[in-house]
Amino acid sequence: MDPVLPGVPPGAASSVLGIETSCDETAASVVTRGPDGKGKILSNAVFSQIAEHSAFGGVVPEIAARAHVEALDGIIAAALADADKRLCDVDAIAVTSGPGLIGCLLVGVTTARALAAAAGLPLLGINHLEGHALTPVLTDDVAFPYLLLLVSGGHTQLVAVEGYGRYRRLGSTIDDALGEAFDKTAKLLGLGYPGGPEVEKRALRGNPGRFNLPRPLLGTKGCDFSFSGLKTALRIKAETLVPLSETDIDDLCAGFQAAVAAIVAERTAHALTLQPWNALVVAGGVAANRAVRSALSDLADKAGIAFVAPRSDLCTDNAAMIAWAGLMRLSAGEAVAEIVARPRWPLDQAAEPLLGSGRHGARV
Repeated sequence: MDPVLPGVPPGAASSVLGIETSCDETAASVVTRGPDGKGKILSNAVFSQIAEHSAFGGVVPEIAARAHVEALDGIIAAALADADKRLCDVDAIAVTSGPGLIGCLLVGVTTARALAAAAGLPLLGINHLEGHALTPVLTDDVAFPYLLLLVSGGHTQLVAVEGYGRYRRLGSTIDDALGEAFDKTAKLLGLGYPGGPEVEKRALRGNPGRFNLPRPLLGTKGCDFSFSGLKTALRIKAETLVPLSETDIDDLCAGFQAAVAAIVAERTAHALTLQPWNALVVAGGVAANRAVRSALSDLADKAGIAFVAPRSDLCTDNAAMIAWAGLMRLSAGEAVAEIVARPRWPLDQAAEPLLGSGRHGARV
């Protein structure tokens, strides 16, 4: 049983400093929650490491961890200043303690431990995925239960969010995460990093009907996803066209994105039939993709429920969602007895294990 936090009555007005260093964004935020239970973001400082990793076409863990070390103190100071707060003014510190890159997580966890000890504040270890899952409660006051599609570079999951701390995984990717598939497609076509926005930009100029790309698992039962076959089919198409023209690249991107939107919509449609929902929510970095949002919005309209997609800066990794998850834990009078960095940490602890980064078999 987690201990009750001292001196913070459940439901009282409170504020939390959130810290996020799970991958390649260094972030800190101060979020408050009033007696009515509604939250407000006072600050949301983020340092992106795109410039550090772009030359490598992906995140280099050692470079990411060092960049967190160099940037984190300044980002925390900026978040407190933007919120017009001192460290002693907040009621607790919440930090992402998993899942993520272990070296990156350790930077945030170690810093949070030191700050909490120095200021005598409660320390809350937060699941990064829970931060995404609870963001719509902060931004749109969405009522439970709602269906969450979590799509990012490392995760693709459909989750029933039934209440704070109550998450049931309905389906996941059996191979690549969707963000990973976008990034690998961009790299294959010689586009920049990060790949998702580059593919989306080129898709807007392309003809989605030129190439007949597959839609893996379409028409099958269940809510799982598959993207590796789509990615392979695109590579084979591209190899037959070498050297690729700009029009070829545009059309390949358009065809890939159209296939992705169809897959996401069809698998999510299965989940919508499983029970009544108050809303369909999409979160994670890929949630910023307009084609994916449009397909999901159409689904929600047909189901007669609200569609919620947080603004773009709250879709990607940020500390506001970590602070908010900490506030919900704080308001419930909960704390974690020991904060440890956990590279794997499933949101639904009762679900069958997954394999690899978002795949069947590994605990993520």
